[in-house]
Amino acid sequence: MHVPLSLRRPWPMAGTPRRRAVLILTVAVVAIWAVWAGRGAAPDPKGGASAAAGHDRPAAGEVALSCTGRVEGASETTEVGAGVDGVVAELKVREGDHVKAGDVVAVIDRRELKAELSAAQAAADSARQARIRILRGSRQEDRERADAEVAAAEAVVAQAELQQRRAARLFEQGILSEAERDDVRRNLDVSQARLKAARKAAELVKAPPLPEEAAKAEADVRAAQQRVHAAMQTLEKCLVRAPMSGTVLRTILKPGESFSTLVPRPILSIADTSRLRVRAEVDERDVSRVFPGQRVLVRGEGWEGPGVPGRVERLGAQMGRKTVKTGDPAEKSDRDVLEVLVDLDREEPALVLGLRVTALFLKGKGGAPSPAGVAP
Repeated sequence: MHVPLSLRRPWPMAGTPRRRAVLILTVAVVAIWAVWAGRGAAPDPKGGASAAAGHDRPAAGEVALSCTGRVEGASETTEVGAGVDGVVAELKVREGDHVKAGDVVAVIDRRELKAELSAAQAAADSARQARIRILRGSRQEDRERADAEVAAAEAVVAQAELQQRRAARLFEQGILSEAERDDVRRNLDVSQARLKAARKAAELVKAPPLPEEAAKAEADVRAAQQRVHAAMQTLEKCLVRAPMSGTVLRTILKPGESFSTLVPRPILSIADTSRLRVRAEVDERDVSRVFPGQRVLVRGEGWEGPGVPGRVERLGAQMGRKTVKTGDPAEKSDRDVLEVLVDLDREEPALVLGLRVTALFLKGKGGAPSPAGVAP
């Protein structure tokens, strides 16, 4: 709408000096606040606020390479299972418990194995008694009876010889016929044969066992003892023992759940946490830049402070596939990596087993010199 020139009012700036002073002061305050806020948000070219939070971080020129890794104990995590199929009857440990090598950590319920062991022990006892019987020979009563039969046969022979001498004299005198004399001689021959048989029977009763019989008895005993040993070994496998000293990280199966050797599922996992180390994965392009004794700085995501220092303890013997994923879509997963074990110089409460960390390998500091031909 058009306003007549005569009705227009002048701008307040043309007013009193007091209004102009208030406006100038307001503009000055706004300008000072804007400058102060801009300086607080802008990064300091010499380090500024970010350097105050990480003043102990290594300079960019000191880091040879950076790679991911995971924290593990003095030994890799061991998944413990049983040697027999069955139901978990009891778990004797809980997560976080410290165990020694050989301690029973779980029990598998296999009651039928006890019956098999008893049967095997009974069979072994029977085999041992049979061996004793063979090695001892005949009973004393059998030997005495054999001696008695020999004595009786000898008496019959003596009587038959006496009768034969009498029959010979009577035959010479013509009293006995030739047939009667032959009958007496036959009786003597029969009695002598019976005496010989009795003596052979006595020798057989008193004879030691045959070598093959003794060998068979020994073999039977050994076989029975092996069956007992096998049953005991199977029963011993029902007691799941810790393969090493360490800490129980996780109990996977619970009492009442089944364990199968065909589809093995660990009962629990154990690791030696007496000291921690990092298993870093070095890209195949950077293997030549890592060497034993090299200083390493281990950091975790979201940490404050410089990190945990360490040293390369051992390099892997062969290349393998990458297992530690960062979740970055641009990450290369088709390259081979070399596992490098890093021993840590001190403990850090923030380090737990399985934690994903970043290992910063420093350039030839505090360790062995860089290999020939490799730039420090």
